[in-house]
Amino acid sequence: MATTVAPAAAKKQGMYEVVMAQFERAADTMGLDPGIRKILAKTNSEIVVHFPVKLDNGTIEVFTGYRVQHNNALGPYKGGLRYHATMDLDSGRALAIWMTWKTALAGLPYGGAKGGVELNPKLYSQNELERITRRFTYALGDNIGPDLDIPAPDVNTNPQIMAWIADTYSSTKSPATRFANLHVVTGKPLGAGGLEGRDRATGFGVVATLKSWAQRTNKSLKGMRYIVQGFGNVGYWTAYFMQQEGAILVGVQDASATYYEPAGIDPDALNDHSAANGRNIAGYKGAGTIEPERFFAIACDIVVPAALGNQITKANAGDITAMVVAEGANGPTDTEGEAILRSKGVDIIPDILCNSGGVIGSYYEWLQNKRSEIWKIDDVLGMIQDKIDTAFNLTVDTANEFKTDWRTSAYIVALRRLEKTYKERGIFP
Repeated sequence: MATTVAPAAAKKQGMYEVVMAQFERAADTMGLDPGIRKILAKTNSEIVVHFPVKLDNGTIEVFTGYRVQHNNALGPYKGGLRYHATMDLDSGRALAIWMTWKTALAGLPYGGAKGGVELNPKLYSQNELERITRRFTYALGDNIGPDLDIPAPDVNTNPQIMAWIADTYSSTKSPATRFANLHVVTGKPLGAGGLEGRDRATGFGVVATLKSWAQRTNKSLKGMRYIVQGFGNVGYWTAYFMQQEGAILVGVQDASATYYEPAGIDPDALNDHSAANGRNIAGYKGAGTIEPERFFAIACDIVVPAALGNQITKANAGDITAMVVAEGANGPTDTEGEAILRSKGVDIIPDILCNSGGVIGSYYEWLQNKRSEIWKIDDVLGMIQDKIDTAFNLTVDTANEFKTDWRTSAYIVALRRLEKTYKERGIFP
């Protein structure tokens, strides 16, 4: 008697598979030098550290931390540190590679790195997080440094965590060089050497790319309806600046709740509620709730995924009716989801362009610390806008040159810069 076997569930694409598929497509399209292609397909260093921390109850827990350094041909490694239960080497590799492309596209003198600690920060007290952070910094040792590898905030990390890292790192150096090491991290609080405007730089950059998109497509953001997935730092500041442009927030989703309100959601009221609710939007009374799986089907003009990777897939990409997807998160769209969006004529502002405002802001903080200067927020946002505009126009013009999509063209802009650097400098020895 024959036995019917149910088909196996399709394996979800990992971020590393996604970033490598995107890299291979761009390399094929531009005809990247084969030798340089081999170099850029590999990471330079992959650091894994296991370190003990005493918790508040007196018990010892051993944590695992990561730092993946992809490439530093253009300058010091640069990239965030995230505290998340899904942090592992594969995600570190993918995110580090994306950082290399992002910094090269933005025209910054940086390479790409990423890392973090595998944990759920909501399970630990503030004192425990401080001890975890300081012990992780000590475990990384000289694998980071102000002219070697410069971390920044990422998922579930913030200016306070950056301040702890800077203090711990500086405390292991000579007292005479303490202030010369402030720029070992960026995204610090203002009192610890931070930059005015760095807190909102990523969200500001998302809106800057949308303004460039609107200008290139003869549209106006005023009156446009948009939805945001994730309402942390990037999601909130995106909504804040979109409100200034006259756009209407009609949908928001995070891990705790999904809201749809056709009349519009007040970003500041929602942010106040979230801040008082452990950075969760659940329980907000200013909008109606819907099922989470219906989020991307909300009727709108703009979708801003600003949470985690692999959120737009073949399972839900067909639901999207918006004109444009602005990728505030890293890798929110997998290759199958992207193919569906492109077949529907949806514009995609790729992550390495769309969320590059954060690393551009970090660059100016790094410069401010190196020069012992203090810059004003209006000047900072103006400089970020200028770099975003340049990168956006380069991306669109390159897409027209190669008759390809914006993600592939953004990669080509970055890869061309790296290819030129390697050809001019040569390969040691």
